[in-house]
Amino acid sequence: MQLDSVRVLDLSHLLPGPYATQLLADAGADVVKVEDVDSGDGARRMPPTTDRGVGALFDGVNRGKRSVALDLKSGAGRRAFYRLVETADVVFEQFRPGVAERLEIGYETLREYNADLIYCSLSGYGQTGPYAERAGHDLNYVGVAGLLDMTREDESMAPQLPGYQIGDLGGGLFAAFSIVGGLLSRELGHGGGEYIDVAMTDVVASFSQAVAHEALTGDDPRPGETALTGRLPWYDIYETADGRYVTLAALEPKFWDAFCEEVGREDLVDSHGSEDPAELEAVREELTALFAERSRDAWLEALSDEATVGPVCTPAEALAHPQLEARGLIERPADAPPRIGFPAAGSDVPEGRDESVPAHGEHTDELLASIGYDEDERADLRETGAIR
Repeated sequence: MQLDSVRVLDLSHLLPGPYATQLLADAGADVVKVEDVDSGDGARRMPPTTDRGVGALFDGVNRGKRSVALDLKSGAGRRAFYRLVETADVVFEQFRPGVAERLEIGYETLREYNADLIYCSLSGYGQTGPYAERAGHDLNYVGVAGLLDMTREDESMAPQLPGYQIGDLGGGLFAAFSIVGGLLSRELGHGGGEYIDVAMTDVVASFSQAVAHEALTGDDPRPGETALTGRLPWYDIYETADGRYVTLAALEPKFWDAFCEEVGREDLVDSHGSEDPAELEAVREELTALFAERSRDAWLEALSDEATVGPVCTPAEALAHPQLEARGLIERPADAPPRIGFPAAGSDVPEGRDESVPAHGEHTDELLASIGYDEDERADLRETGAIR
């Protein structure tokens, strides 16, 4: 998993796009943030901030990248960008549909400068369809995709705000996957460059596999009434004696058998698989009373690995959990704030990553010099505001 020779020109900002390119950077790619000359990525200033004086969100998803500041609305700024494109493998943008074309940096324009370019557009609703030009954020996308409706116990409750940005991060993850797929396709000789259109709403909708068949064939799955949203008492969340919560996920009979045996409730074994609403409710009542007898941690200590019971952790508990620590997910560099690292381990995953974050336009001179702009030319561009 070495992307060391791959250069990505990253026009994205905030969370979805930078998360995608952070994954690529962590795999070794040379990611160049292309920022405007005025204020750059807005996440730089979003609170809370780290001890490096930048927004924590920016700090977490812009490690090991370089920054060039160009005014893409100016002819001189665009010409500099075109010359960078000639050296790039990937251009990644997160503008609303049509903006890249108006700036004259769309795929059809850039392929004239680099026929082998992989160009990926990430947006909320995609480049086509009646919602294409609609403004939005993660909450809008998960609402349209049907996820928000399924975050409640039943229809009498209001939908709940997801704790993590599933559309943003899922879209970023799929964009990174698609970019790597495009690069592989090119290297395998299946053509040169290509255009990729990723919509965050599409990605979240693709997560609906467990209810999609019913939804596509005339039914409308309701929250709390499907197997994985609360209908089954052996797949649910229970409060413990200390007001904390545990998860029980004994979908398979063997795990339910193990759980029942360990808690001394063998009388409940035969209820597994029942479709009788009264029996399901009776089992749920028994489990509710059972879990209320001990604290969360007492249950975790008492039950074995086969009981399919786990904790509901706070974010702080999760990121300090021995499982995540053992996996090496949390990066704790000596010279930078801690962060969540690359979420895969393997025999060839890069280590010793660059944990610096770029200042706004920090590498403008370095990058422009590398494509032939001499010191006087760069000074002229800076004086006219085409670069920072």
